[in-house]
Amino acid sequence: MLELSRAGFIKICGVTNVDDATIVVKSGASAIGLNFADSPRRVTLEQARDVLEVTRGQILNCAVFRSGDDAFILDTLAALDVEMVQLHDEISGDLLHRLRERELIVIKALNIDDAELEEFNELSVDVVLVDGPRPGSGEAHSWDRLFARPFRVPVIVAGGLNSKNVANVIALTNAWGVDCASGVESAPRHKDPELVQSFVFNARQMFGQEE
Repeated sequence: MLELSRAGFIKICGVTNVDDATIVVKSGASAIGLNFADSPRRVTLEQARDVLEVTRGQILNCAVFRSGDDAFILDTLAALDVEMVQLHDEISGDLLHRLRERELIVIKALNIDDAELEEFNELSVDVVLVDGPRPGSGEAHSWDRLFARPFRVPVIVAGGLNSKNVANVIALTNAWGVDCASGVESAPRHKDPELVQSFVFNARQMFGQEE
């Protein structure tokens, strides 16, 4: 189970194939993200199952949803064996109840520019992820609004992160975790082994977890 009291969570999101999943596992990252949102990195159930065959028991697996209704989310989760779910849209009470029944770690993604950043009751979930205005775009953004909004649950930061800036962002935000997709790719849907390894290494060093 994820130790929420200790900082140092590193998720590589947008994993689409077995080769990239293997790269991420070998890097020592904490989790991979399987994207079921409308995105260049979206995966099918079959692709997700192929990835899970090589990651299960080696790393935490997170299913990521945006603009999907409750039925789609629950049907997808029923077909997979993941430990975490990341939701970008409003979470209904029924959906949250069903996720709790599955004993999933629930991450709520919040847009740094949206009013929901201040209004969302973070105690309803396990973790919040603060992302940029366009998730998955690789665009950096200001963290000013995050500084004015203390959270009572662990915070993952995302948006424009890469191996060169991840340490500075961790120091600046005092984040519990980091999330990266395009910043460790050689091309969309293709993770670069060196970029993944350096991203994880630099983040772990900043978190004080270097080996």
